[in-house]
This record gives sequence, C-alpha cells and structure tokens, in this order.
Amino acid sequence: MRFPGETLQHPLQCMCGNNMSVPLLADAVTISGTEKETAAVIFLHGLGDTGHGWADTLTSISVPYIKYICPHAPLIPVTLNMKMMMHSWFDLMGFSPDSPEDEAGIKRAAENIKAIIDHETKNGIPANRVMLGGFSQGGALSLYTALTCQQQLAGVVALSCWLPLHRTFPQAASGSANRETPILQCHGAKDSMIPLQFGALTSEKLKTIVSPQNVSFRIFPDVMHGSSPEEMSAVKEFIKKQLPRI
Repeated sequence: MRFPGETLQHPLQCMCGNNMSVPLLADAVTISGTEKETAAVIFLHGLGDTGHGWADTLTSISVPYIKYICPHAPLIPVTLNMKMMMHSWFDLMGFSPDSPEDEAGIKRAAENIKAIIDHETKNGIPANRVMLGGFSQGGALSLYTALTCQQQLAGVVALSCWLPLHRTFPQAASGSANRETPILQCHGAKDSMIPLQFGALTSEKLKTIVSPQNVSFRIFPDVMHGSSPEEMSAVKEFIKKQLPRI
C-alpha cells in the first residue's frame, strides 16, 4: 500500500544468500535501516497481496535503526475464492467467527514465521527486539504466531484482522512467552470485509489470553478494509515505544 505523495527514503532489497535456509526469506522484501540495525519488524501482507504491497507504506514510517521484513505468502488454492491460486498464508473458508478453519495450514504458517524470528536472533537481533505485524490475514497470522511463540517478542501490530483458531485459546497460549507482550490492534469502522464487530470480539478474546492492559484497540472512523495515514502514525508511535533506540 502507498499513499499519495509518499516517497521512498530507503532501498528496498530482496533478501538472498544465506537466507535460503529459511524459505520465506529467500525472496522477501526488506527495508534496510539507515544506521546500525538493532531491531526488526516482520510485517505480513493480506490475502492476494505480496510483501511489496506494504513495503512503501512501511518505508513512510521507517525508523533508522529498525529493519522491516516483508515476506511473500506462498501461492495456494483458496477455498473462499473458488480454489483460485493466490498468495495466502493459509486456506480461508470464510470471514465469519464460525467459519471452518485451516488448522494445519495456520500452524504450518506460524512455524514458518517463527523460523524468520529464529534467523534474526541468530544474526544478532534478539527476539525481544523483534516485532510481528500484519494486515488482515497477515495480522491474523501475526497474532496467532506471537501467542504460540516460546520466545518473548517486542510487540504485535494487528491491523483489520481476527484471531485464528480462537476457540483453542487461552489453552493454545499455555507455552507462550508473550502473555505480557503489548498488542496494538487497529480496525476501520467502515470495514465491510472484516467487520468492526469482529475486531471488537477479537480484542475481548485477546484480553483473556494476555494481560488486558497490554491490549490496545484503536478504531479509525472513516477507514474501510485498508489503512490511513492516521493509523500508520499510531503504528509508528507504537513501534518506537516498544522498540526504543539502544
């Protein structure tokens, strides 16, 4: 996503070389910092998009010492779209709280994101300096991954999304190191794809899994299933607070 008037301040690169052992990093888009990188944000796009779709917007809120990693979801047949092949983190059968879910696919996708976190920790950025984020399906996966991750993360940014496999929580988070991790959840009031009510239900569910005071649910009145400069300003503020300069 890119808003009018935005310009690129940092180079976008394709990660390669020693990242080949982590499949999602082989061709991920990364926004490099302009100084020594001491933190990383892994941001996951929505259904049918790629890492390029959010790279420009993240560039507009970049922080000099933070690296932004935008992997591409694999191409898979998506039930919701008549089994069309598209970039999707896992299969989707519907967008309602009662829709059947691709449990195996969700868990496999979460493990792939955890592999990126492991790669960053092995390369000098500790897990507590790594933040997960995402939009729509990507936000859903970021929540599920963080809540089932055994490494403590810096925070989670969950935009216009839901919690996958919500019925399995809080039990599914029993081994998580992120029961105290801050979560910024944002949702557009005019979202017709993932209705605001669904976001509100997700927020209430999250408060039964993590410390309630660590869940922030921000509503943006004129936003549909997308984002806005005001929302991204809130995201940048959250990132800087949870990932301060060291």
